[in-house]
Amino acid sequence: MKKWVFLLIAVSAALLFIPLFFTDRAEKNLERKGLSRESLLTELNPVVAEKKAELVKKTAAIGITILITDDFRSIEAQDELYKKGRSADGSIVTKAKGGESYHNYGLAVDFALRKKDGKVIWDMNYDGNSDGKKDWMQVVKIAKDLGFEWGGDWENFPDYPHLQMSFGLSIAQLQRGTKTALLDK
Repeated sequence: MKKWVFLLIAVSAALLFIPLFFTDRAEKNLERKGLSRESLLTELNPVVAEKKAELVKKTAAIGITILITDDFRSIEAQDELYKKGRSADGSIVTKAKGGESYHNYGLAVDFALRKKDGKVIWDMNYDGNSDGKKDWMQVVKIAKDLGFEWGGDWENFPDYPHLQMSFGLSIAQLQRGTKTALLDK
């Protein structure tokens, strides 16, 4: 019986101290990147969120259903994504480490198409609304009209599902001051 009591106390103590270790480690990672927890955004920028909703509505109006597969992404989540195809299984899907993606600042979304049967696809040639035009490119045109930049236009590493609103700010500028007057409005 005494062994169980000791084991229960030991496990309880570990459960109390483990979160402190990981929180401290996360804070040090942010510090190393020149960021503080208070300076980080935790959601999609309101302007981007509004334009995302408009995109979903406008594409639906022409018979195209899109799914936003990703929007705001934490620095930790970005670092995990960056590991794919490098130190983790899978293919390389990003060149951006944590703090180097517009997703980390609430300024980007990724999308996919949803077929009538509910299946989610990334087929750039699909014409689900049968209008003789590629649905993907119709979504891109609407997104650009709404002010989004399209990752498919990038020469070095095209990112076809990616849409962003940089507001003219570079990643370096965002890293220097995560929350700017422009982005806080």
